[in-house]
Amino acid sequence: MSAPEPPRASGCPVAHGTGTPYGTGPYGNPPGAPYGGGLPGGGLPVGAPLTPLYGQAVADDPHGLYARLRERYGPVAPIELEPGVEAWLVLGYGELLELTRNEALFSKDSRHWRVPAEGRLAPDSRLQPMTAWRPTLLNLDGAEHQRLRAAVSDTLAQIDHRQLRETTEAAANGLIDSWGPDGTADLIGQYARALPLLVSTQLIGLSPASGPRMIELISHFVDSGLESVRAAGEFQTILSELVRHRRAAPDADLTSWLLAHPAALTDEEAAHHLVVMMVAGNETCINWIGNTLRLLLTDRRFRATLTGGRLTVSDALEEVLWRDPPTQNFPGRWATGDTVLGGQYINAGDMLVLGLAAANADPAAQGSASAAQGSLGGNRAHLAWGAGRHVCPAQHPARIIVETAIETLLHRLPDLQLAVPPGELAWRPSPWSRALVALPVLYSAFTPPRPPAPERPAWTPPTTPTAPAPSPSGPTPSGPPPSGSTPSGATSTGRTPGSGQPARPSWWSSLAGWWSGR
Repeated sequence: MSAPEPPRASGCPVAHGTGTPYGTGPYGNPPGAPYGGGLPGGGLPVGAPLTPLYGQAVADDPHGLYARLRERYGPVAPIELEPGVEAWLVLGYGELLELTRNEALFSKDSRHWRVPAEGRLAPDSRLQPMTAWRPTLLNLDGAEHQRLRAAVSDTLAQIDHRQLRETTEAAANGLIDSWGPDGTADLIGQYARALPLLVSTQLIGLSPASGPRMIELISHFVDSGLESVRAAGEFQTILSELVRHRRAAPDADLTSWLLAHPAALTDEEAAHHLVVMMVAGNETCINWIGNTLRLLLTDRRFRATLTGGRLTVSDALEEVLWRDPPTQNFPGRWATGDTVLGGQYINAGDMLVLGLAAANADPAAQGSASAAQGSLGGNRAHLAWGAGRHVCPAQHPARIIVETAIETLLHRLPDLQLAVPPGELAWRPSPWSRALVALPVLYSAFTPPRPPAPERPAWTPPTTPTAPAPSPSGPTPSGPPPSGSTPSGATSTGRTPGSGQPARPSWWSSLAGWWSGR
């Protein structure tokens, strides 16, 4: 963007020099000044507190918080990530696109960050797990990022989508079958948090029994809480051991495929990328499932359009990505030089946080999407997956897991009701995730699982020498028709009724019971 030459004074949102009071210009600033206020280099006046992006404020009403920040500062607002650690939160839809598409000016390499360089980030800071530099596609730009992204994308592309859907459905049915006969359940603890881990541990080659511990570690990791540093270390150790094992004894799993990729990842690189896939993939699926179910149970319009057939499950999931994305904020970008973004002076070394939920709610984006009226349909212009070269590479597997989870639950428990008033639902105090603590529900009865569709042999045209003669009443079909061009793993069409008993592995039910403490 064209911008005035930024001054050399510090532009990060903390008082480094003499400030002046707010004036009467837009967003409470002196007329003609950038949104940041009266400091010559931008930022806030001396003594003005920064809005914290942590604690209950961001858990209880993040949308109200973002609206207040937008009203006061415009599309880029100064915030505090923890006491004494400042950053910019990018709230504008257009500004976030500009941020993610300008890799040269806004780098993913957190080694540019001024705060650690100035000795202001403690070694045990709860921000370390989400901001520390690692040799992964999340923390690199240019050719090295492309090398690592190709390895991850190609590895994920080897997942059989039909098998993934069947595995997810079997795991979902096993969890539901494990619930007690009292007609109550917590859809977060007993479903949303368990299901993605049951699937992903199998995908990467871990024992399913490791799932509960992995959930606990991932929650600490992304909540930036007191246990985040310890949890990150233990998580890294588990996956590093898996990499060493699969290097010696490959198998048909993501870890082995990643190690075999032509990009020739080192053991360290492979372990770090498994951390990325497990944390980002599972946390996204957990929250996407939870937020979709909450909306179904609390929003009559949303539930009526879905159950009435006016909205497909796929379209409903897109609406959730607009309204309550599973990742509300994401770190980050680091300025490589002085610039201006959204009217704010940004200095080299400043950190910028991607406000994904806030950007989705930007009036500039809402106008075209009609999000304020809730009529989003299948609109996929949201920023829940990020944008630019670093857009999430695991969208399709995540969508299959979440879509199957929602479809299976609605089929098995069609009369789900929220067991508490909506206002009593609590959220985890994470600056990054939009995650419910619990989602207690009531239901009256189970519907049996849908039987799987029968296996269909591949269709081949009959050969002329062996073709049977037509009967007097007309031609006799020589076999089943072609299956069509739509892959079965990419559709949510219901199974054929009466086609036989479910063929899911019997160990799913016992494993799900073990997860539930039975």
